[in-house]
Parts: sequence; C-alpha cells; structure tokens
Amino acid sequence: MAKKKEHHDSTTPEDSKESKKKFNFSKVNYWMVASVLLAVVLLVMVSFNSFTTISKKQAGLKATELANMSGLALTVDGVEDLGDFYGVNYTIQGQQGVLHITKDGKYIGQLSAFPKKTSSTNTQTETPAEVPKSDKPKVELFVWGYCPYGVQAQGPMAQVAQLLKANADFEIVPYYDGHGAYETQQNKIQLCIQKLAKDKYWSYAAKFVSDVYPICSSKRTEDCDKTESVKVMKAVGIDSTAILSCVAKDGAALASAASAKAQQAGVQGSPTVTINGVIANVARSADAYKSAICAAFNNAPSACSSKLDSTAAAAAGNC
Repeated sequence: MAKKKEHHDSTTPEDSKESKKKFNFSKVNYWMVASVLLAVVLLVMVSFNSFTTISKKQAGLKATELANMSGLALTVDGVEDLGDFYGVNYTIQGQQGVLHITKDGKYIGQLSAFPKKTSSTNTQTETPAEVPKSDKPKVELFVWGYCPYGVQAQGPMAQVAQLLKANADFEIVPYYDGHGAYETQQNKIQLCIQKLAKDKYWSYAAKFVSDVYPICSSKRTEDCDKTESVKVMKAVGIDSTAILSCVAKDGAALASAASAKAQQAGVQGSPTVTINGVIANVARSADAYKSAICAAFNNAPSACSSKLDSTAAAAAGNC
C-alpha cells in the first residue's frame, strides 16, 4: 500500500473539522523522527494553542493522541516532572522511549527541537551568564548516560578533569534516563563510581565513551551495558562487585538526587555544563572547557597554560 503523504491541503473540510474537534489545535508544525528501535515514527514537534498550563495526565494524553494520529498504539508508562517540561515515558510494540512536552502544552518531542529561551532585551543568540570565580571551581556536566550529545561532551570533559583534577571539583550528573532501562542502569553505575571510586571515575568515563557507548548504544540492552561496563571497570582498577552492589542498593536514591539537582540548576537538556553553579555556554571541545573553567579561578593554576584539543564535536544539539 502506498504511503499517504501528509499535506495540510490534502484533507477534506470534514477531515479538517474532525481533527480540530478531536485534538483541539489549529496549527501543526512538525517533522518525523525514527522511534526507538522501530521503523515507525512519532511526531517530534507540535504547536498547540489551547492550553496555558497542563498537568502530567494531560501531557500523557497528548502523547497518546499524537501517536494515534500516526497510526501508532502508544502506552504511557509514566510522566516525570522535569522542571519546565514533562518527560513522557512510553512503550510502542514492546520498545520504550521518551517524549518531552513543555508545561504550557505548546511543544512535544525532542528537547533539541524546542525554542531556546532568550532575553527580550538581547538579540544575541547566546548570552552566557557571568560565572563567579572561586579558589576551587565546582564543575558539573549534566547528561543522560546514553545521550549522544552528552557523550560528545563527556569525552572532552574527561581530558580537562584529568588535567585539573587537583585544582577543581568535577562531577558528572546523569540526571535522566529517557532511552530506557539500559540508560537507567548506566546512570546508576556512573553515580556509584563517583561515590565509591571518585579518583578513578574520569578514567572510566573516557573508556565508557570509547569502549562502551559504541557497542551498547545500538544494542540498547541492560546486559550489554553491564557486561561492557564491568570490562571497563576492571581495566581501570574499579571494584565492579562493589559498584554493582551500590547500583542495587543505592542507585535509585542517587538517581533521584541527580534529577533533583538538575531541576534546581535549571537544566534543560543533555549536555549542560555548570561552573560554580552557573550554566556556561561552552563549545564541546576539551580546550574550550578548560578555558571556561580556568577563567573561574581566583588564581588559575599553571596547568591552565596547557593546550588541549580544540576540535569541537561535529554534531550540535542536546537530548
């Protein structure tokens, strides 16, 4: 059967009238993206005009309605409050994924598709807030464990952390698990390594980027994530048994705390970098991260004169 093309003028007046009556919106502006592990699609971005504030329940209903418009049977597994938007966890044909919807009900889909907040008095694309200086800067990189953009940031940040670990406090905050159970598990693994073996975390992080992510981001299973992560832990001298015990015992609490920290910091997507508690708009290269962090010292250490890789990640965006 030929695939029906979607054009606004291809519907009959009756179809248009019924669509507006059922879904209560007057203008649609969206494109299609591949659903998790399926050759099916979901609407990524839809502009509504009927809500001012929506509830978690309404967010779930909107996700279901939008899937139905594409002929998909979507089950809402839960809705999380993520600050300015909701995360709608769903299942389609046994596969899990996540959609995001802003609390004003205007946009649903990928965070990278959402309009960026800008100042009404500033027309520049980015207006970085001034990062306060300190004797020992606190650097936090907020990511989803398997977000490709977060991984692109994690590798360069690992280089900087290895360079400045004696002078600054570095932390990865894996705050969300929109890709499914394997990402939930990896988030907990990284949180537990930072809890129990912080001095070896960045060695793990670098090898996660090079060794684990390329394999398990396509397999998308807890078994792959666990097996490959254990290999890396052993390679860098981390007690994998202790880490997995922490995952089972304390992982949920650590993940909840990471999510709360992201909300408090105003994090909108993965990756987000904060330096001394302020979100910093920095290119995703090791040298750019180093320069931004070194500018936050009251007295920058000699290591700041080192030159690191200035090649930024090829793709731009966030999860």
